[in-house]
Amino acid sequence: MPDAVRRSVSVTLPGSALPHLAMAAQLRFDPALPYAVRLAFLPGLPDGEEVEWCFGRDLLAEGCRAPSGEGDVRVSPGRGDRVLVTLSNGLDRAVIGVPAGPVAEFLADAFAAVPAGAESEYLELDPGLARLLA
Repeated sequence: MPDAVRRSVSVTLPGSALPHLAMAAQLRFDPALPYAVRLAFLPGLPDGEEVEWCFGRDLLAEGCRAPSGEGDVRVSPGRGDRVLVTLSNGLDRAVIGVPAGPVAEFLADAFAAVPAGAESEYLELDPGLARLLA
């Protein structure tokens, strides 16, 4: 199994009252979950909790080129060198600005680890099925 892919990024909230305030985040890809990527917001304080959103790897890739997504996560190209990730929980919505360069590098590494079209070869279904049938 290939190694997990992680890329630290500095994100912003372009539509907020503090659009230039940077926050630490990390893009994550686990080959055992080959269809998904995760965007984790790292705590700014030692006692803070990490918040993580999981969404489709293809959604992130497509959203770098054109607006994509219909549900809780939408991705689109932003102004300048940004990719905009819109997260919604039904009540609240946040638009996250992520630097396009690190997103492209992250996606290149994720697709190198698990090529497009080969995702089913990396799914670890047997342990899960064994637990269900036990």
